[in-house]
Amino acid sequence: MFIINDHTAAEAMHSSALAKASHSLHPDQIEHACQQACQQIAPAWPLDQSIAVNPHWKRIHLPIRTVAARMAVLADMQIFPSRAYLLQAWAQGRVCAEDLQLAMQHHGVHDSVEDFVQALSQPVRSAHLPLLIDVLDDDAERFRRLSWRDAITHQVSQTCAAYFDQDQSGWQPARSECLYSFWRDTLVHDHGIGTLMGLPQIHDFLDYLPPTRQQAERWVVQMLGLEASMLADYFEAVLLTVNGWASWCAYLDWQAKLNGQSDDSLRDLLAIRLAWGVIVMQCKGLNASHSAIALVRKKWQSVDSQIQAAEESLRIDEIWQRALDIGYQRGLAQQLVQPIPASATDIAQPPTLQAAFCIDVRSEPMRRALEAVDPSIHTLGVAGFFGLPAAYQPLASRQQRPQLPGLLAPKQLMADRVLTRVSSPNAEDAETIQWRDLSTQVAQQRQRHFMLADQAARLTQYPGAAFSVVETAGPLFLKSLWSMVRPRPHQRQALEHQGLPTKYKKITRPMMQRMPVDAQAQLCAGILQSMGFKPPFAPLVMLVGHASQTANNAHASSLDCGACCGQSGEANTRALAMMLNDPQVRQALSQHHIDIPEQTKFIAALHNTTTQDIQGFDLDLLDTHSLARWQAVQPWLQQAGHQVRAQLQATHPASSEPVPVNDIASLFKHFMMRANDAAQVRPEWGLANNAAFILAPRARTQHLNLAGRAFLHEYDASQDADGTLLEQLMTAPMLVTHWINWQYHASTCEPDRLGCGNKLLHNVVGGRIGVFEGNGGDLRIGLSRQSLHNGQQWMHDPIRLTVVIVATRARIQAIIDKHAVLKQLVLNGWLHLWCEEQGVLWRCPHDAIADSAPTDHAGWQALPL
Repeated sequence: MFIINDHTAAEAMHSSALAKASHSLHPDQIEHACQQACQQIAPAWPLDQSIAVNPHWKRIHLPIRTVAARMAVLADMQIFPSRAYLLQAWAQGRVCAEDLQLAMQHHGVHDSVEDFVQALSQPVRSAHLPLLIDVLDDDAERFRRLSWRDAITHQVSQTCAAYFDQDQSGWQPARSECLYSFWRDTLVHDHGIGTLMGLPQIHDFLDYLPPTRQQAERWVVQMLGLEASMLADYFEAVLLTVNGWASWCAYLDWQAKLNGQSDDSLRDLLAIRLAWGVIVMQCKGLNASHSAIALVRKKWQSVDSQIQAAEESLRIDEIWQRALDIGYQRGLAQQLVQPIPASATDIAQPPTLQAAFCIDVRSEPMRRALEAVDPSIHTLGVAGFFGLPAAYQPLASRQQRPQLPGLLAPKQLMADRVLTRVSSPNAEDAETIQWRDLSTQVAQQRQRHFMLADQAARLTQYPGAAFSVVETAGPLFLKSLWSMVRPRPHQRQALEHQGLPTKYKKITRPMMQRMPVDAQAQLCAGILQSMGFKPPFAPLVMLVGHASQTANNAHASSLDCGACCGQSGEANTRALAMMLNDPQVRQALSQHHIDIPEQTKFIAALHNTTTQDIQGFDLDLLDTHSLARWQAVQPWLQQAGHQVRAQLQATHPASSEPVPVNDIASLFKHFMMRANDAAQVRPEWGLANNAAFILAPRARTQHLNLAGRAFLHEYDASQDADGTLLEQLMTAPMLVTHWINWQYHASTCEPDRLGCGNKLLHNVVGGRIGVFEGNGGDLRIGLSRQSLHNGQQWMHDPIRLTVVIVATRARIQAIIDKHAVLKQLVLNGWLHLWCEEQGVLWRCPHDAIADSAPTDHAGWQALPL
């Protein structure tokens, strides 16, 4: 075999490729293929804003089975549940013969149930197409070193970590140019990569790397000689080898587009990964390179037929996925057809307490428990950001973090103000309330705290100083180390309160900024209408956001409120309650035909989803009567919290010291200890096992036990004459719940590629970007194994979301026809859509309907369950 081992031969190969450029593909064809590949990558948010995302979001324009086939062929990636999992579900009775028959009938398949069960014992027949580096990596030494695919992924990943890190490393590299240029310069000076890959001569060829991304793309295409029709698929397969970093780059572009800009990092990453293939090819020599290129071309010429073959093979898996979905839907439908008790619709008696919770599935058990405590308690579900299109700026900070769904860009600003009330809460003239503003004074104290903390941190960044710090100040860290060994039942400490003097924490209040009273009233009117609030108002109205409480958890924000961009809902509820309690805003609300009684007070609260505790805020602003009412409802909140904790205790791994569920104090302490335990990898199950999203009046579901698997959003079609509110709910909360559902689905079905692996091995990258599993490899996205698996079995059942809307088919269909993304989600099988009209359940069909259920004029079908 002829090996290129001098500059003359390498230059000859490079010059030959450039000489043929005039006969190669047109630059527009290459540009289109690159754009098409990059458009298939969904964004992944950073750790401090860890919202759930469907990793196939950019592919929803294709049927789900087509996407499954493409991922199998391009990346050896699984979309449907594994056949072993499905076989287990069958053995456990979670899928019965009737479920499977309905699924087969839906797809026009008439095989026997026994044949379909037997098919699960056979492997999926799909061929994963190789990339150039896979074909070239064929020498005998490959079993004694890292595979070239892994080595290249490691090198690209470490380069991206250095380039994108803005928060972790004390010594930052120069980033005056784009990612591609940064990588090129890094690689030229990396003298270890050749040894790692078994290519000591690699530096002989790095001088020929094109200086720009565009030139690199053309250079690679010329070398490979692939046809234009294959390029986009090949490029997508290349990006999927570094899917984690590709998803991060897609996030940067997503954020840039929200601000009317763009980011080219994903294109740079594609060029980097493509260029690596040609570098390795040059190192292998002419003969090996020509053979490898010929083999790659031959394999990829059949990419379309390979995808079609995989799609046909995966028909079994798609039918079993539907059968698994039906196994859950059968129970849901049986509950929904139950008659509504008369007590659920009786509104003669005004409520004692109204509580608006986030639609999060973890709210459903708490709402059910509260309503069971006393029938005068009414709850409803809303999106957890409570309709505030705002970013939040903590006191003494210049950073503004989004407090709304990732689909949206902030339009307003919430900021902390330190306010104490000067006038009496029982002042006769509420308009004369006087405030004392301590914001400037407290902000200066906090800034000094941050400055001292930063200076202390810098002492540990230099080797000599670090040893001195440990010798002199080491004993000061014993307390924090001991707290990790022996956790104590501390209450949740808000991150935005770090560095604040204790006496000011409770009076540091998030408030809307630069909004006139009329604008506040207009915003509040829209929020109250979307929340489904209507007279009579209760004397106390709780606005309940939610947050988690964990220790030593890099993915803590993934357990917080997704609608608040992975943050606590505290800022939103407090800012909204402040507006709704403002006498001037209430007076302006009357112009919107909303009259709130003077005695009604809105209280911001936070549901701790780890400990199942509910905490109120700004209670010092309540008058004596309202404060007495708040104290009176505390036993209700405590009783409901204990009921939920008793239910959840059975889902936690067995403790060495069992806690009796009827011991209220001991059980609460046990949950508090879990929340503060730095070694606890499963403090709570988050949104695991989510399965349904129901848009309906609370009376429709109040009598049902939905087992913490349903997102519940208040919607009354009779109060939405033109369907505007329903359109908002179907194009925002419905999409957010779909994202959540598919993040859990993907992390369960493909944990190695679309999940982030083992928590015990995680190392944070860039302070906030994401994690490595170990010290390298690709950036890991999705959920950790411990968030989905209890050590013995999966805690999430990978079924597609079932959306149930109590409204007319005509109205729902009109909204679907108006929005392409909704049509794609429904028709391509990414979720199920039902509606209830006049007591009858209907389903909106997917593309390939072959069963004989009676249909209406719009194609909706009576539910056959």
